[in-house]
Amino acid sequence: VQLQASGGGLVQAGGSLRLSCAASVRTFSSCDMGWFRQAPGKEREFVAAIRMNSGTIVYANSVKGRFTISRDAAKNEVYLQMSSLKPEDTAVYYCAADYQQIGALRVVARAYSYWGQGTQVTVSS
Repeated sequence: VQLQASGGGLVQAGGSLRLSCAASVRTFSSCDMGWFRQAPGKEREFVAAIRMNSGTIVYANSVKGRFTISRDAAKNEVYLQMSSLKPEDTAVYYCAADYQQIGALRVVARAYSYWGQGTQVTVSS
Protein backbone atom coordinates (compact mmCIF):
# COMPACT_ATOMS: atom_id res chain seq x y z
CA VAL A 1 0.00 0.00 0.00
CA GLN A 2 1.36 3.39 -0.98
CA LEU A 3 -0.22 6.67 -0.01
CA GLN A 4 0.37 10.11 -1.48
CA ALA A 5 -0.97 13.14 0.36
CA SER A 6 -1.27 16.57 -1.22
CA GLY A 7 -3.09 19.87 -0.92
CA GLY A 8 -1.39 21.53 2.02
CA GLY A 9 -0.38 25.15 2.06
CA LEU A 10 -0.53 28.50 3.81
CA VAL A 11 -3.93 29.96 4.60
CA GLN A 12 -5.27 32.70 6.83
CA ALA A 13 -7.36 31.93 9.85
CA GLY A 14 -10.94 31.31 8.83
CA GLY A 15 -9.91 30.00 5.44
CA SER A 16 -10.25 26.59 3.85
CA LEU A 17 -8.03 23.91 2.37
CA ARG A 18 -8.72 20.53 0.83
CA LEU A 19 -6.27 17.69 1.32
CA SER A 20 -6.19 14.66 -0.92
CA CYS A 21 -4.77 11.20 -0.36
CA ALA A 22 -4.26 8.87 -3.30
CA ALA A 23 -3.89 5.22 -2.44
CA SER A 24 -2.32 2.51 -4.52
CA VAL A 25 -3.97 -0.61 -3.19
CA ARG A 26 -5.91 -3.30 -4.99
CA THR A 27 -8.56 -3.68 -2.31
CA PHE A 28 -9.26 -0.06 -1.44
CA SER A 29 -12.83 -0.91 -0.53
CA SER A 30 -11.53 -3.14 2.27
CA CYS A 31 -9.59 -0.35 3.96
CA ASP A 32 -10.06 2.11 6.76
CA MET A 33 -8.50 5.47 5.95
CA GLY A 34 -7.45 8.05 8.48
CA TRP A 35 -6.08 11.55 8.68
CA PHE A 36 -3.68 12.48 11.45
CA ARG A 37 -1.65 15.59 12.15
CA GLN A 38 1.50 16.42 14.03
CA ALA A 39 2.52 19.86 15.20
CA PRO A 40 6.13 20.64 16.18
CA GLY A 41 6.96 19.20 19.57
CA LYS A 42 3.66 17.35 19.82
CA GLU A 43 2.54 13.79 19.32
CA ARG A 44 0.72 12.73 16.21
CA GLU A 45 -3.00 13.14 16.80
CA PHE A 46 -6.10 11.73 15.20
CA VAL A 47 -8.18 14.01 12.98
CA ALA A 48 -10.72 11.88 11.09
CA ALA A 49 -11.25 8.41 9.68
CA ILE A 50 -13.55 6.74 7.19
CA ARG A 51 -14.39 3.11 6.45
CA MET A 52 -14.29 2.72 2.72
CA ASN A 53 -17.02 0.14 2.20
CA SER A 54 -19.62 1.49 4.61
CA GLY A 55 -18.76 5.19 4.67
CA THR A 56 -18.72 5.20 8.47
CA ILE A 57 -16.93 8.31 9.71
CA VAL A 58 -15.48 9.52 12.98
CA TYR A 59 -13.94 12.89 13.83
CA ALA A 60 -11.79 14.25 16.58
CA ASN A 61 -13.76 16.66 18.76
CA SER A 62 -11.33 19.44 17.89
CA VAL A 63 -12.32 19.38 14.21
CA LYS A 64 -15.95 18.29 14.35
CA GLY A 65 -18.15 20.67 12.44
CA ARG A 66 -15.19 22.24 10.61
CA PHE A 67 -13.55 19.34 8.78
CA THR A 68 -15.18 16.83 6.45
CA ILE A 69 -13.65 13.54 5.36
CA SER A 70 -14.91 11.94 2.16
CA ARG A 71 -13.93 9.27 -0.33
CA ASP A 72 -13.98 8.53 -4.02
CA ALA A 73 -13.69 4.78 -4.39
CA ALA A 74 -13.44 4.99 -8.17
CA LYS A 75 -10.30 7.10 -7.86
CA ASN A 76 -8.89 5.37 -4.76
CA GLU A 77 -8.79 8.74 -3.06
CA VAL A 78 -9.75 10.18 0.29
CA TYR A 79 -10.18 13.86 1.01
CA LEU A 80 -10.14 16.14 4.02
CA GLN A 81 -12.03 19.38 3.50
CA MET A 82 -10.92 21.81 6.17
CA SER A 83 -12.91 24.97 6.85
CA SER A 84 -12.86 27.68 9.49
CA LEU A 85 -9.20 26.95 9.98
CA LYS A 86 -7.48 28.12 13.14
CA PRO A 87 -3.80 28.72 13.89
CA GLU A 88 -3.88 25.67 16.15
CA ASP A 89 -4.67 23.54 13.09
CA THR A 90 -1.13 24.20 11.88
CA ALA A 91 0.64 20.85 11.51
CA VAL A 92 1.92 18.28 9.08
CA TYR A 93 -1.09 16.25 7.99
CA TYR A 94 -0.70 12.55 7.23
CA CYS A 95 -3.05 10.10 5.63
CA ALA A 96 -2.99 6.55 6.90
CA ALA A 97 -4.50 3.25 5.86
CA ASP A 98 -5.01 -0.24 7.06
CA TYR A 99 -7.21 -3.14 6.17
CA GLN A 100 -10.59 -3.04 7.82
CA GLN A 101 -10.96 -4.88 11.10
CA ILE A 102 -14.04 -5.93 12.97
CA GLY A 103 -15.25 -3.17 15.24
CA ALA A 104 -15.07 0.57 15.38
CA LEU A 105 -12.84 2.80 13.27
CA ARG A 106 -9.37 3.14 14.71
CA VAL A 107 -8.41 6.53 16.11
CA VAL A 108 -4.85 5.91 17.24
CA ALA A 109 -1.82 6.22 15.01
CA ARG A 110 -0.27 2.92 16.02
CA ALA A 111 -3.30 1.08 14.68
CA TYR A 112 -2.50 2.04 11.08
CA SER A 113 0.19 0.21 9.14
CA TYR A 114 0.55 2.43 6.07
CA TRP A 115 1.36 6.11 5.96
CA GLY A 116 1.74 8.84 3.39
CA GLN A 117 4.58 11.33 3.42
CA GLY A 118 2.66 14.21 5.02
CA THR A 119 1.66 17.63 3.77
CA GLN A 120 2.22 20.89 5.65
CA VAL A 121 -0.75 23.02 6.62
CA THR A 122 0.03 26.44 8.06
CA VAL A 123 -2.72 28.73 9.32
CA SER A 124 -1.72 32.32 9.98
CA SER A 125 -3.53 34.51 12.48
